[in-house]
Amino acid sequence: MHSSKHRRDFLKQAAALSSFFILPRHVLGRGFLAPSDVIQLGFLGAGKQSETLMKRFLDTKQARILAIADPHRLKLDRFLGWHQKQYAEAEALKDQASNEVQTYENYLEVLHRKDIDAVAIITPDHWHAVMAIQAARVGKDIYGEKPLSLTVKEGRAMVDAVRKNNRVFQTGSMQRSWPNFRKACELVRNGYIGTIKEVQVNIGNPPKAVDFESEPLPDHLNWPLWLGPNDAHIYHHFLAPRLEDTFWAKWRDYIPFGGGGMTDWGAHMFDIAQWALDMDGSGPVRVIPPTTLPESGEIRGLEYHYENGVIMKHFNFGINNAVRFIGTTGQIDISRQVFNVPEKLKDLELKGSDLKLPAPENHYIDFFQSMRTRSKPICDVEIGHRTATVCNIGNIAYQLRRPLEWNPKKELFKKDKEANALLTRKHWEQYAGLKNA
Repeated sequence: MHSSKHRRDFLKQAAALSSFFILPRHVLGRGFLAPSDVIQLGFLGAGKQSETLMKRFLDTKQARILAIADPHRLKLDRFLGWHQKQYAEAEALKDQASNEVQTYENYLEVLHRKDIDAVAIITPDHWHAVMAIQAARVGKDIYGEKPLSLTVKEGRAMVDAVRKNNRVFQTGSMQRSWPNFRKACELVRNGYIGTIKEVQVNIGNPPKAVDFESEPLPDHLNWPLWLGPNDAHIYHHFLAPRLEDTFWAKWRDYIPFGGGGMTDWGAHMFDIAQWALDMDGSGPVRVIPPTTLPESGEIRGLEYHYENGVIMKHFNFGINNAVRFIGTTGQIDISRQVFNVPEKLKDLELKGSDLKLPAPENHYIDFFQSMRTRSKPICDVEIGHRTATVCNIGNIAYQLRRPLEWNPKKELFKKDKEANALLTRKHWEQYAGLKNA
């Protein structure tokens, strides 16, 4: 299922990668790509989200996908079909010739390719940190799906690797590039609903323990490679869906692999709350879970307390996957489908003296432009890390069922060994080459 031999073999391959460093073409010469140059991408992960990202990247007409890796061979074949169909049908690509995408089982082979400028990490959360650190080390820029990381320590290591290797990293929190979310945050930041007293975020539950039985392993899936920096674990198609399954993979719901709704939609909605509260480089100082939790159903009631007095609640206020800002003179509700503001603010134009937040053309072009200029994109790795941290420390509080004091500068709980032990996990440092096996 996940033998020590497989781990040893993988770590040998990863060690060979760490000694292999190339200078991608965007750091040669003047230090950026020519405007006419096409950015060449490698995809790590071929699940459902890879189809969406493929379309978004190709629609920019600024990129082509050269390679994709996934331990599920049937999903690789499916991706090739999606890619061919996109070129055949997309208006934006009618003047471009399709390219052949090379498929790989092991993502290390994608990282070895000298012709790839950047990689998109579209895997289950337990792989994010390892892949990002290795990609940064060999000079690839990175688009990383949210949530940024599975644990707080992994997120900080990702930031460190990106900075040390001068990489560009765009977190897939694309709501930062959507006008309504930006406008909501600008209204809050500029005081148009007064002083913010409370923020309510309605997203899903924390993760749960595995509640399914083992199933036979399919021949087309390299299960040890799928598990990667995790302990041995039973297989079930909930974790790695079959092609005929229409649901989103359920690994995100279970403790060894994801952070439940708290990190899935939380990485979007807590991100908007952090942005509006001007907390991109910080976070709350106290996390208070409810005293009792239901055995099943909706789990809500967690509170985050910020040093400035703002309280952010994990609370169902009636709009799914949404944020509510409550100020002394008004209230704003924002989701992907809803943007409710006080009547007097509906047609408001910001004054010249008001703070204006970045307004990229779109999230994917913003990434490419940042690659060319070697600047930070709108959702840089530090931002993604701070948002994931809010999600992850919330899950820890739900798990321990007691209040926790958090130091956002040190990124540690105060005088709490049990809680601090949950800021990391086994194996990932070995896989990332940060610790000897």
